[in-house]
Order: sequence, then C-alpha cells, then structure tokens
Amino acid sequence: MGEFVDKVKGAINDLVGDAKQEVGTRTDNPDLAADGAAQQATGKGQKLKGGIKGALGDKI
Repeated sequence: MGEFVDKVKGAINDLVGDAKQEVGTRTDNPDLAADGAAQQATGKGQKLKGGIKGALGDKI
C-alpha cells in the first residue's frame, strides 16, 4: 500500500511542480520557478521511494 501512495504523491508533486516552474518562467517570477523545480524534485524522489518500496515489498 505504501508503494502506491508514494507513487501517487510523487506524481502529483511532479505535475504541480512542473506547472509552477512553467508559470514562474513565463511570468518572469524566478521564486515561483524555483519553488516549482524544488517541488518537482520532491515528486521525483517520492516516486523513486515508491518504486524501491515495491521492489523490497514494503520492508522500508
């Protein structure tokens, strides 16, 4: 179960972060773009964590 939750949270953070980064870039708002990049990186990490949990059978 934890694997699925991590992957979903990661996908959402990745998507929202990408959108923030794009809006920040298009509106010349570097703070929003940086926040989006950070959120996107968090999402990628969560998806990776979910994949690892799946491979190890939720032992972490």
